[in-house]
Amino acid sequence: MTDADGGGRFAGRTALVTGASRGIGLGIAKRLVAEGARVCITARKADDLYAAAAALGGPDRVVAVAGKADDADHRAEALERAAAAFGPVTLLVNNAGTNPVYGPLIDLDLGAARKTVEVNAISALAWVQQAYRAGLSELGGSVVNIASVGGINASPGLGIYGASKAMMIHLTTTLAVELGPNIRVNAVAPGLVKTRFAAALYESGEEAIAAAHPLKRLGVPDDIAGAVSFLLSDDASWITGETIVVDGGSTRGRRSG
Repeated sequence: MTDADGGGRFAGRTALVTGASRGIGLGIAKRLVAEGARVCITARKADDLYAAAAALGGPDRVVAVAGKADDADHRAEALERAAAAFGPVTLLVNNAGTNPVYGPLIDLDLGAARKTVEVNAISALAWVQQAYRAGLSELGGSVVNIASVGGINASPGLGIYGASKAMMIHLTTTLAVELGPNIRVNAVAPGLVKTRFAAALYESGEEAIAAAHPLKRLGVPDDIAGAVSFLLSDDASWITGETIVVDGGSTRGRRSG
């Protein structure tokens, strides 16, 4: 963690976390700030984003840039403002995501499918490309993509979301090969985490759902933030191209059931 003088394992580093106004993204940004990073946070809703920035410590530690993850101009502005405030981004977390539809793939509106893939996967690739050109290529660093267990297992009702996360996982492995040795690229695949984004999946039966997990609880944003911090750090300096599942054991429980 950090101290009053701004120490910590990410001291002197600039991070960018997308989708960071609440939930998992905010939890990740909070962890990185606590460990010494200066952080640029992005999200669509400006008011929520600015409130998050204030809670994280204000302009000495955080810069907030509102916009859509699939907007190239927004990405460029965020990277430029992060560099102007704190130095070029060398730690990138692709957390922004959307899930606008629920139901079987056979009935899926293809416009919604395209939007989901654009935001969840293609935009993540675009962030890496633009960060690479903005200094990551010369300075080196680390990227963590927030995937999902839905990208590993079948996800009925959430099929296009799962497919977009499967694409993100494949992008992770390929980018790791292409960008090594100076840039590491990994992913975290969360299970069911208690956030507003996932509330519809657990609010009506949290106790029963948690009981099916070997660890007997649902996740919270701090669970994901810890894994992300590890993968970004030098403690993971010989890890790249990996997807770490953080799901309270639920995936293993299903396999053994």
